[in-house]
Amino acid sequence: MKAGSIGIIALSILAGAAGSALAQEAKAPELTAAEKEQAKKIYFERCAGCHGVLRKGATGKNLEPHWSKKGKDGAVTEGGTLKLGQSRLEKIIGYGTDGGMVNFDDILTKEEITLMSKYIQNTPDVPPEYSFKDTLDSWKVIVPVDQRPKKQMNNYNLKNMFSVTLRDTGEVALIDGDTKEIRSVVKTGYAVHISRLSASGRYVYVIGRDGRLSLIDLWMEKPAVVAEVKIGFDARSVDTSKFAGFEDKYAIAGSYWPPQYVIMDGDTLKPRKVVSTRGMTVDGEYHPEPRVASIVASFIKPEWVVNIKETGQILLVDYSDIENLKTTTIASAKFLHDGGWDASKRYFLVAANASNKIAAVDTKTGKLAALVDVAKIPHPGRGANFVHPTYGPVWATGHLGADVVTLISTPSEKKEHAKFKQFNWKVVQEIKHVPGNLFVKTHPKSRHFWADAPQNPDKDLAESVAVWDMADLSKPKAVLNVAKDSGLPPTKAVKRAVHPEYSADGKEVWISLWGGKTDQSAVVVYDDETLKVKKVITDPKMITPTGKFNVYNTQHDIY
Repeated sequence: MKAGSIGIIALSILAGAAGSALAQEAKAPELTAAEKEQAKKIYFERCAGCHGVLRKGATGKNLEPHWSKKGKDGAVTEGGTLKLGQSRLEKIIGYGTDGGMVNFDDILTKEEITLMSKYIQNTPDVPPEYSFKDTLDSWKVIVPVDQRPKKQMNNYNLKNMFSVTLRDTGEVALIDGDTKEIRSVVKTGYAVHISRLSASGRYVYVIGRDGRLSLIDLWMEKPAVVAEVKIGFDARSVDTSKFAGFEDKYAIAGSYWPPQYVIMDGDTLKPRKVVSTRGMTVDGEYHPEPRVASIVASFIKPEWVVNIKETGQILLVDYSDIENLKTTTIASAKFLHDGGWDASKRYFLVAANASNKIAAVDTKTGKLAALVDVAKIPHPGRGANFVHPTYGPVWATGHLGADVVTLISTPSEKKEHAKFKQFNWKVVQEIKHVPGNLFVKTHPKSRHFWADAPQNPDKDLAESVAVWDMADLSKPKAVLNVAKDSGLPPTKAVKRAVHPEYSADGKEVWISLWGGKTDQSAVVVYDDETLKVKKVITDPKMITPTGKFNVYNTQHDIY
C-alpha cells in the first residue's frame, strides 16, 4: 500500500469517533525501564516538536492514550492511541501521513517503530519545571566581553556567511558564501532550529531543541561560541533587540518545555527574567503546555512579537523597561507556528496551522490587522515577499497539508501601490504545488520563487524543489531533483531537499540535502539566474544539514 493511502487511513482513524469505554478497557503495552528511556529519547528528538511533550497535539495530532473533545454542537468526539492499537500505529509511524508527517521507516528501525508504537499508548510523564535559578546556574561566559576582539580579526565577507545547522551532531557549520569553504564547525545544542543575527551582524544566536542557546562571535579569527545558557528542556526560538538605541542589548529565547520565555543580556546571555506563558486559549480553556512557537524583533518599536502556539495568543513584549515588563496580548487562532514580516516590516504574519489561518499583526497600532482563511496546514517558515504583477505586494506561505502556495495581498504606503489596496488581506492567488512544503523563498533582486517539499511521501518530490518565474506563476518554470543534481550515490533512504536560502546578493540559492546519519549529505548551490548547479558542498563533517541562514539576509529580515 502506498504511503499516501496509509496517510488517508491514518488521519481518518485519528479524527474519527471512538467508544470511550472500549478505549478505557484497552491496556497499554508494558515497557521495561530501559525501553522507556530509549523511547523518551526518540520521542524528544523526533516527535515532541509537532505533538507536544504532553502529547496533546498542535501541528501534529493528539497522541494521548485517550482523549475526548466536545464540539460546538455539543457532540463529543473521542479517540486515542489505545483505540488505534499497535498494528495501526506501526503503519502510521512507518508510512507517514498526508498531513505532513514523514515516513519513519527510513529513519527508525523496525524495532524502534514497534517500541514507539507501544510508548505512545502509555500515559506521558510530566517533565520537571525549569526555574530562573536553573537557567542562571547553566549560564557560562566562555570569552568575557573585555577579552573579545575590538574589530573583525578575520578577512571573511561576513555578510555572505551562512550558518548551517548540522542537525544530528549538535553543531553549526559556518560556511563562507564566497568561497564555499567551511570556516568553522561550532558545537551547539542538539538539532539547532534557527540561527538569528544581532542587530549589528556581529553575533549569531543559535538555539537547539535541547534548550541550549549558544552565542557565536563572528569577529574572532576563527568564529566560536563565547557564551551559552540552557533556557529549558526543549526550545525553538530566539531573537535580539533591534530597535534603535537597543542594538545588541538584549536577547530573548522561547521554550517549548517548560512553556516560558527568557530575557537575557545580548552580549553575555546572562539571564534577566523568566516569564511563563501558561494560561487561557483563545477558546477560553486553560492549557498546561502553551509553547513559545516563534519570536521576531520589531524594527519600529522596542518590542518582540512572541507567538504562543497552543493558546493562539500573540504577545507584544516591550523591552524598554524589562524590570517593569509591559505586554500586549492579541487573540488570533490556534495553533500558532512560524511566520515573518511583510515587505514594509510593519506587519507580522504567522500561521495558525490547526485553524488553517494566517494571522496578521499591525505592530504600529498593536492590534490584529487580519485573520485570513487559507488552505490546510500553512507552514511559511518566514514566508516570502514580492510584488505580484496583478495584485501588488504579496506575502507567500506554503502548506504541509495542501497542494498550493498561498499568496496574500499586504498593505503598502508607496504611492504606486495605492491601486492594490482593494486586495489587502485577501488570498489573491493559489499557486499549484505539492503537499509537504516547509519553506518558500525569494529575494528582492531575483525574479524566481522557490519552494521545497521535504515532507511529501513521494521520494522524488521530497528530493526536489520547484521554481517559478514570478512573471508567470501558472506553473513551475522547473522542478529540480536536488538529490540527482548533487551527484551523490543514490540511496534507499530519502535525501530530503529542504530550506532554500539566498546569498546576500540574491544570485545564488542554497538547498540542504538532508540524508540519514550514515548517508553523505550535502548543500547544493544553484545559480538563481540559470538554475544550474554551481557547487556541491560535501565534507565528512557535513552531517544532516537542514536550516541555512545567510548573515545579511537574516540580519535584515530579507525573504
